[in-house]
Amino acid sequence: MSRLPRLLMTTSLARQPWNVPNMKRLMNTSSNARSAAPSSPLRLPGKVYFGFLYRKTDFYRLLSCPNDRMGFPPGIAEKMVQKAFKSFERLSEQGRDRRLKELKQKEEPKAPPPVEQEVLVESVPQQDNAEPNTEAVRVEKSSSEPEPSSACSSQPDTSPQATAGGPPQPSQDAKAEASSTDPASATSQTQYQADPDSYNGATRENYSWSQDYTDVEIRVFVSKTVVKGRQVLVNLLPGSVRVCVRDGAEEQVLMEGELPHKINTENSLWSLEPGRCVVLSLSKVGEVWWNAVLKGEKEIDINQINRERGMASVDEEEHAVLDRLSFDYHQKLQGKPQSHEMKVHDMLKKGWDAEGSPFRGQQFDPTMFDIPPRAVQF
Repeated sequence: MSRLPRLLMTTSLARQPWNVPNMKRLMNTSSNARSAAPSSPLRLPGKVYFGFLYRKTDFYRLLSCPNDRMGFPPGIAEKMVQKAFKSFERLSEQGRDRRLKELKQKEEPKAPPPVEQEVLVESVPQQDNAEPNTEAVRVEKSSSEPEPSSACSSQPDTSPQATAGGPPQPSQDAKAEASSTDPASATSQTQYQADPDSYNGATRENYSWSQDYTDVEIRVFVSKTVVKGRQVLVNLLPGSVRVCVRDGAEEQVLMEGELPHKINTENSLWSLEPGRCVVLSLSKVGEVWWNAVLKGEKEIDINQINRERGMASVDEEEHAVLDRLSFDYHQKLQGKPQSHEMKVHDMLKKGWDAEGSPFRGQQFDPTMFDIPPRAVQF
């Protein structure tokens, strides 16, 4: 799943719903960063965005072992950034090619109409009993006349089916369809996990979906002609979803069905990537891992997905506990005192040189104390 929208939430916004007002607030913050340095319109926003991901999120953290509760598998974060870059690079290339094509059409002169050509053909004398006669035949041939078809098309079918008279064999399309339904050729969940659009989800015929602990993202594929929002009609209900595209007065249904779990429609959004897909961002009512997005479709095995919670879905108190545990882990690796030991050491230092202390005048030695973590409450 493309997890960028979830990761861009600051710690203070982590508990707030990802709705339109909060999106506007984040966009205003980004616009202020851009206006602060007009002379470098690309360098500063890049540092701001990726610096924020480095400092405030688990975007750059790797899942080095199965017990890690934060981060991404190796290469997933980079693929997410590259995918976003490539999508807009494609749009830019399409626009440039379209403009060059229009400019070339304007500069090229119109081709003259095809000229009819007259050819004089003399008939060959017949070698039979009839009297030979020679006549001139005038034939008008247009320069645009198609060439005669190959003589191979008139040859009889010499396939084994035609000669032996046996039953017809299945066509190539039928073989391809049979192989696609074979469970052995089905895409494994490991391959879905490698694609941000199907992370913790799957790819289906008309759409792909991904999920995290609190949200589900669905990408409904559209044709290249769908480039404006008014061409799309999306109906989100707590228990169902319907996506259509408008072609004149008619509507073509791309996705419709009941959801396996309820969603919060107030915090759910949709957007259009022109010529590519309609993106549905659905907010879960219950913190449940989905095995499908529509009832009746093929379910995934939730035991094969990454069911760890991201930092953006953790509240402020849990975030503080995770920060403390991370700090203690790095302190322990370096052989330095952990947070509970530092707290006790601060209290002992106050009484170390107090009046009547037997240690007064001596240097404080923290190695004299063995402090278990349960002895201190935070």
